Amino acid sequence: PMYFLLGNLSFIDLLYISVTVPKSMVNSLCNARVISLPECAGQLFIFVSLIATELIFLTIMAFDRYVAICKPLHYTITVNKNLCLKLACGSWAGCGLYSALHTVSTFSLPFCGSVINQFFCDIPPLLNLLCSKDNISETVMIAIGLCLGFSCFALIAVSYVKIFSAILKIPSIQGRHKAFSTC
Repeated sequence: PMYFLLGNLSFIDLLYISVTVPKSMVNSLCNARVISLPECAGQLFIFVSLIATELIFLTIMAFDRYVAICKPLHYTITVNKNLCLKLACGSWAGCGLYSALHTVSTFSLPFCGSVINQFFCDIPPLLNLLCSKDNISETVMIAIGLCLGFSCFALIAVSYVKIFSAILKIPSIQGRHKAFSTC
């Protein structure tokens, strides 16, 4: 199961490169630093989806390590291929849906320009193009993203605190060293 999750994280990292590098290469070859709103929408959708999916996968991996170290006899029953596949599909689908809602809510707002003077579509320059500065929907989407990030961070922190406390209870130094090396 761990290698399946690592494979997904590696795939996410490959997709990060494919989202940002091609447009920046074209812009540097053409000596331009602009991106249109439709290109920005596509880039934003993929990028937000990848960020959210990576956060979820890191959280799933922390759970995997928690079960492997704190409940090793239950590991094969608790963390099996079926569960990993369901968690992976759920995170890809859920984060894709979140990203679609984020992108649609962002690009349904009125813009005063159609070109962003950057090679990469980022939220701050995009918000600078908005005609009105009080956008509740964008604030809500950013708040949801922050809640997702903080929730994942908290779950990862709790799992590692439990892992470290379980490791420190191991009486032998070699046993502790072996358990720490898996983290």
